[in-house]
Amino acid sequence: MISFIRRTQRRHRRSRTALGVAILVATGTLAIPAGSASAGVRTTAELRTAPAAVRTLAATTRPVLRQGSRGTAVTTLQRRLAALHYDVGPIDGIFGPSTYHGVVAFQKVNNLVRDGIVGPITWGALDRPLIPKPKYYHSGYSVETNLAKQVVYLARAGSVVRILDASSGKASTPTPTGNFKIQRRIDGWRQSSLGLLWRPNYFYYGYAVHGATSVPTYPASHGCVRVTVPAMNRLWSIIGIGTPVHIYR
Repeated sequence: MISFIRRTQRRHRRSRTALGVAILVATGTLAIPAGSASAGVRTTAELRTAPAAVRTLAATTRPVLRQGSRGTAVTTLQRRLAALHYDVGPIDGIFGPSTYHGVVAFQKVNNLVRDGIVGPITWGALDRPLIPKPKYYHSGYSVETNLAKQVVYLARAGSVVRILDASSGKASTPTPTGNFKIQRRIDGWRQSSLGLLWRPNYFYYGYAVHGATSVPTYPASHGCVRVTVPAMNRLWSIIGIGTPVHIYR
């Protein structure tokens, strides 16, 4: 009889714990009912240190988001990416192109599949992200292009303050590596022999960081560093002539 009571008590404790971890709110917090092993509310920060099974449950109960998605879950995603300094444009609850490129940049930095879809794996990585650091220190703004990751970092005073999705030169026309400065820039479209460049910031001869209508997830340019047109518009007023530019693998 005593053995039966103990088994029943254990089952009840397991049920209460399972119920607690299953209640996931849209902000990514876990509510744990009073009487369970950990009463109260777990924040996202606390969730990062939770057991793997709990983190997995939290990730899998969030909606899968992709271009065209709308709603509070998208707003939560945009706010999280913006807090991690990814360029997502306006936080409006609409999963448009800027949010897509912000997700792709996050996936690149965190060594995930670059599909722009926020499923369980990407949600999980958002809870425990890799935090990139600039390779070079400048008290003012600087631009770094990590060719291995295919991203651009806007850095300042030893911190990355913005991360942009990018596409650099393909194997046959590689982007030059080294330490440069923005030498000249054009405020508008520049028709070059290799295509259209939006607001190019030239750092080495005809090589520039510029906006483009096509920014694939892989190296595809003729040597320049492409970012999206909206991303360049948001970057344009921050950088200028003399801004350091570092290109490395």
